[in-house]
Amino acid sequence: MAKINLLPWREEQRAEQTRQFVTILGLCAFMTLAIIGLVHLNIAGQINHQQFRNTTLTNEIAKLDLALKEIQALEETKQELLSRMEVIQSLQQQRPQIVHLFDEFVRTVPDGIYLTSIKQNGKDLTINGVAESNGRVSAYMRNIDSSDWMATPKLKVIETKKGSMGSSTFVLTTSQSTPKVEDGEDS
Repeated sequence: MAKINLLPWREEQRAEQTRQFVTILGLCAFMTLAIIGLVHLNIAGQINHQQFRNTTLTNEIAKLDLALKEIQALEETKQELLSRMEVIQSLQQQRPQIVHLFDEFVRTVPDGIYLTSIKQNGKDLTINGVAESNGRVSAYMRNIDSSDWMATPKLKVIETKKGSMGSSTFVLTTSQSTPKVEDGEDS
């Protein structure tokens, strides 16, 4: 019988299989490293992109904060201007009041009363005068009470001078008022 040695063939087959296994193992390791590298690059790119977006948002937020500060400064300026306008409007409305007030003095003072001084403190008026009789002072107070531009007369002092034919000096206070304007009327 012939002797056939199958060992070298098996060893060659085993060596081939081992070489193929190592090659496949190396390819798998290379592919794994390549996939891990690609995933790493992808994640790093996403991180860089997100950092760029965060920087852009931070810069835009800073710009908006500056714009908000400017808006607040403009609002404060607007409020100051509105308060000034209100003061100017109130002064404009009060400007003709003194004319009306002097006109009311002429209309309310009855015969026999002479005014010696008028002092104004805000809306309060202090009137000093001389009257021929106490009845004329009370008539003057009624006239003030019915006036549109003066209200609530209060008699502080009335003194009768002796020897001067019954004349009296008086001090009364009243407050300045503004009549209500109906629709279609101007003051």
